[in-house]
Amino acid sequence: MTFLTPLFLFGLLAAAIPIAIHLIRKEKPPKMVFSTLRFLKNTTKKLVLFQKIQQWLLLLLRAALIALLAFAFARPLFDSNIASLVDAEPESIAILMDVSMSMRYGDRFARAQDAARDVIDGLAQGDEVAIIVFDNATVSVRELSTDLDGARAFVEGLSEPSFEVTRYMPALRLANDMLESARHQKRSIHLLSDYQASGMGTDDSGWMLSPGVVLNTIDVGAGATRNLLLTDVRSPDQLIENRNEYEILARVRSTGSVHLDQADVRLILDGQETTRVAVDLSEASEAVVRLPALFDSAGTHRGEIRVGADDFSIDNSYFFTVDVMAKIQVLVVNGEPSANWYEDEAHWLSLAIGGNAAESPFVLNSARSEEVDAALLAQQDVVVLLNAGSDLSGSQARALDDYVTEGGSLLIAPGDRVNPTQFNQLLGGISPAVLNESIRFAGSDYLLIADMDRRHPVLLPLGVDWGVRFEGYWAVDAVDDADVLMQFDNGSPAFIERQVGRGNVLLFASSLDTEWNNLPLQGLYLPFVHESLRYLAQATTKERAYRIGSLIDLSEVGREGARVQVTGPSGEAISLSQNGSSFTPRQIGFLTVDGGEGPQYYAVNANPEESILAKMAPSTLVDSISNPETAPVQSEQVRTAQLVAELEGPQRVWWWVLLLVMLMLLAETRIANTTYR
Repeated sequence: MTFLTPLFLFGLLAAAIPIAIHLIRKEKPPKMVFSTLRFLKNTTKKLVLFQKIQQWLLLLLRAALIALLAFAFARPLFDSNIASLVDAEPESIAILMDVSMSMRYGDRFARAQDAARDVIDGLAQGDEVAIIVFDNATVSVRELSTDLDGARAFVEGLSEPSFEVTRYMPALRLANDMLESARHQKRSIHLLSDYQASGMGTDDSGWMLSPGVVLNTIDVGAGATRNLLLTDVRSPDQLIENRNEYEILARVRSTGSVHLDQADVRLILDGQETTRVAVDLSEASEAVVRLPALFDSAGTHRGEIRVGADDFSIDNSYFFTVDVMAKIQVLVVNGEPSANWYEDEAHWLSLAIGGNAAESPFVLNSARSEEVDAALLAQQDVVVLLNAGSDLSGSQARALDDYVTEGGSLLIAPGDRVNPTQFNQLLGGISPAVLNESIRFAGSDYLLIADMDRRHPVLLPLGVDWGVRFEGYWAVDAVDDADVLMQFDNGSPAFIERQVGRGNVLLFASSLDTEWNNLPLQGLYLPFVHESLRYLAQATTKERAYRIGSLIDLSEVGREGARVQVTGPSGEAISLSQNGSSFTPRQIGFLTVDGGEGPQYYAVNANPEESILAKMAPSTLVDSISNPETAPVQSEQVRTAQLVAELEGPQRVWWWVLLLVMLMLLAETRIANTTYR
């Protein structure tokens, strides 16, 4: 039994008042001396006993009246525990645990685990709980279950947050879908997060929770934050040996709620610190740092820019790689050599390449057509055919075909000595175009470049000012799998590219000397030659730095048929996709990839978005997705009052007690009148 107003039970003490009055008023009858008792009527003992019983009954009635009044006003309810009845409604809940990179700040993840355990401990037997672990997507899921001990073990078994960004909506949608199939009507979602503002992403679909599903927020990211972030780093992708003095730019920003005035930026190359710069942020939230770098040997160099003096060390490093290539070996097959420089086909190209000067990024190797063989080709990065190709033998053509297919690069500039029929027959398998006829204008006629792919790596640095006059050119038809990069103003292709196997071929439909055009006399001739040769030598370059979650393509790594092995920053083996040609990094640092040709290094960094620790109010998220058809969550006191009213209505025990009091009051009046008459 439960009393709704138990303070009235103190009124039971008033039941002692009639007893006290009875005891106080009880007097010992006085003795009187009579001369004779014969004139007094005898009273039987039975009558005296009956009167005593009436008096005791009257006393008990009066005490019981007062006790019953106190009992009635205390409002008895025949249920032992109202609180247990309030909590007896079974519940289905989903716990969403944020394990994005920002949860690595301080003890946020540990607080999230404690909060999850508290939510589970607050459940009763029969309640069911699901757990969803998420970052930018779902990491792991424990389905709805009444096994609360298993849920606690699941939370305890979570290791550490990931390096991914935060996205709330996918996890909320999944939790909502799970609760739609829950067995109980009372449903809620408990979101445990630091409520990073960027976690909302760009979702503006207007999606809402299902009616009846309530979102409860638990913020584990309270407190001030101190963080420095490298928002942007500019470093070279690839360099040529002997061009090794560069400047790396890094932008440093204070992104925490507490502004940091000082930063210490260090450049580490191949594990050795080379530069340290102090940065003053007292007057601005960010600053650009210039870090001189020296790359003194060929190969892949691993670089790290590290910033310190904050409370979030996980994002203090930016990793990158720089490939320093040995000088590009260029073989020029001269189809029209001459002792007179102005008649030599390769004279202008040799000048542009720089011969074999120490400061040149190229090593020039010359050969006549009859000297070309597989051994010579294997030593070259790029082969240039100047007014040559149709004079090769069948075996030489096959060697050149194999060279390109296996990854070599070829630049073709056919001239007036090339026979189109023989050229198409010998090199048709690798040439970007079919040669039709050579055309040489008479008088003052010429062609201009009318259109070009300005986004192509060769043409992008050259601008759009192509005032070159072409008095001679080859009329060609581009093959189906080739790309036309430039066109003459008569619509004929001028510069064509074709991927052949693992190699790349460029064809310039004119000469690279002054015989058919004035290109060698233009200022863009040297950059055009350099960019073309660089592009051909570096056509399969990889990115200098990747981000967590991006796809790394390894389809061109290693020898054909060789097994590619990928090792993570901590030495762990990383599994590739089913086709064995790609993977998605989940750890920041340097990954080692070995395809049988020696190790290659891939730098992986976190997304800078996750390092911006600005928070949003949890109520913002609640307001944006709560369904207006969902009734507001009532407090325990309100729900208790409602349940009391529902339970007390059909019982009304105190009514019956008051009725009994009225009957007893009538009985008391009757007994009192007969007792003291």
